[in-house]
Amino acid sequence: MSNGDGYLSAAAAAVALLREPDVAAAWGKPSALAEMTVGGLGGHLAAQVFLVGQALGEPSAGHAPIALLQHYAQVGWIGAPADSEVNAGIRAKGEGIGSEGAPSVAGRASAALAEQRAALPRLAGDQVVFMPWVGWALTLDDFLTTRTMELAVHMDDLAVSVGLDTPDLPDAAFDRVLMLLSRLAVRRHGQAALLRALARAERAPAAINAI
Repeated sequence: MSNGDGYLSAAAAAVALLREPDVAAAWGKPSALAEMTVGGLGGHLAAQVFLVGQALGEPSAGHAPIALLQHYAQVGWIGAPADSEVNAGIRAKGEGIGSEGAPSVAGRASAALAEQRAALPRLAGDQVVFMPWVGWALTLDDFLTTRTMELAVHMDDLAVSVGLDTPDLPDAAFDRVLMLLSRLAVRRHGQAALLRALARAERAPAAINAI
C-alpha cells in the first residue's frame, strides 16, 4: 500500500465516522478535547482532508522539501500550552468548519475525498508539496503521512467523544502512523524510554507521548 492509498483509507474512515448519527446528535456538545465541541473536533478532522486538496493546488516551484521530522521540529503547536495562540487558532478553525453542521461537513469531506481518489494515483511520491499554512514544503509521501497521522489521532478523539469504537486502519496505513509517532516519541523521551514502555513494564516510564 502506497502512502497515497494509506491516506485515502484513513480519509474514507474519517468521512464514515463524520456521517455517524451519534456524531451528528452530539455535534454541539463538549468533546473529549478541552475547549472543543464535537462539531469543532469534527471540523478539525475534516480539515485534514481539505488541507490535502489545498496543498495539491499550491504551486511548489522554488520550494525544496524538508525532512519529515524537521517538519515536526518547526511546527508551532508541539509543546505549546492549550491556551497558546497557535492552539487557540486551531480550535477556532475547527469550530468554524463545524459551524456548518454535521451533514455539510461530512458532505464536503466526502466530495474532497472523491477528487483526491482521482488525483493522487497520478502523482509521484517524491513530488514537492508546499504548505502555505506553515511556509515550507514536504514530499507528497511525507505530507500524506502527516495527514494520515492526524486523521488516525483525531478519529480516536471523535469516536471517544461520542462513545463509538475507534475505527481501525489497514495495517500498512497504521504502520506509517506508528513509525512516525514512535520516532517523535524517541526524539522527545529517548530510545531507552520507548524500549522500556513497549518491552519492560517493570521499568516503563510514566509517559511516552509523542506530541
